[in-house]
Amino acid sequence: MKFKKNGIGLIVAVAVLGSVLGSSATMLVMKDVIGGSGSSSEIVVDGDTARNVYQAVAKKATPSVVGITTTSVSQDNMFAIPQETEGVGTGIIVDSNGYILTNSHVVSDGEATSVNVLFNDGSDMSGEVIWHDAQLDLAMVKVDKTGLTAADLGDSDQVQVGDIAIAIGNPLGLDLQKSVTRGIISGLDRTISTEQANMTGLMQTDASINSGNSGGPLLNEKGEVIGINTAKASQGEGLGFAIPINTAKEIVNEVIKTGDYEKVTLGIKGTDLESYEQALGQDLEGDSGVYVAEVVSGSSAEKAGLRTGDIITKVGDTEITGMSDLTKALYGYSSGDKAEITVLRNGKETKVNVQF
Repeated sequence: MKFKKNGIGLIVAVAVLGSVLGSSATMLVMKDVIGGSGSSSEIVVDGDTARNVYQAVAKKATPSVVGITTTSVSQDNMFAIPQETEGVGTGIIVDSNGYILTNSHVVSDGEATSVNVLFNDGSDMSGEVIWHDAQLDLAMVKVDKTGLTAADLGDSDQVQVGDIAIAIGNPLGLDLQKSVTRGIISGLDRTISTEQANMTGLMQTDASINSGNSGGPLLNEKGEVIGINTAKASQGEGLGFAIPINTAKEIVNEVIKTGDYEKVTLGIKGTDLESYEQALGQDLEGDSGVYVAEVVSGSSAEKAGLRTGDIITKVGDTEITGMSDLTKALYGYSSGDKAEITVLRNGKETKVNVQF
């Protein structure tokens, strides 16, 4: 009996020691993740301390998160009477001189009659939409303010399924502003349908995202922005989606540098192949792509030989499944660049060379 007690005591001692060592190792890993120093029970971020990785990320990123309220005029009623509607969303400061990244739908795709920005210190001021793209669901807002805390932008190409994901935003309005939710990256390269378009290449997360979170950051364990929250699946819980930050980086840099971003144009009017087939009740060749409904006279598309009825399936080496893919692909080119475009024409694959 004495032997059994000693044995139990030994087992308990080993378990306790293992727990202590495990906790210490966890804290050391968390210190490494954030890049801070200090005691094993604290993480130091910019001279401040936090007890865990989520608190550390919140402390680092929250000063760069803003609330965005808008007023828009719509005539979506049977009498076509203009009505004012108000909206609430989130944005992320990407440059200390007043540049803010958000969703295009947060600012009514550039149609908002007023945009107001609420900062972390409680102050607010009006802003101006200086760039937006409804297909990408991204927009840039400028405020006349300097000395702001800009967020660190991460590398979304390095994100993997299972990585920590932390969202900060204003779910359901400013009454719940700066809410922090956490989860993991649940999936990559997702496609969803919105009122504007089919959005492709999205990151999926189970971090809670609701109306009002739109335009806010999805962060990694280092407090870096890896995505811009854009949508939540209404038919299920734990299904949020974010635009990879690498999609926005070149645009952000160009807008900060020049005040605008000029996307090259192909010169077509098109729609997702699937949407076209559903609308006309037809089954065309190909599983996905962009159906060319019209080629603009004098455009790069006309000069390259694109025709009405063509189905665009590739730009360079980039697969095109719909208008969202085509829009993103064109952001990779500048005026004067050349690209090979692959189309299905009369059931056969054809390649044309276009110069933008």
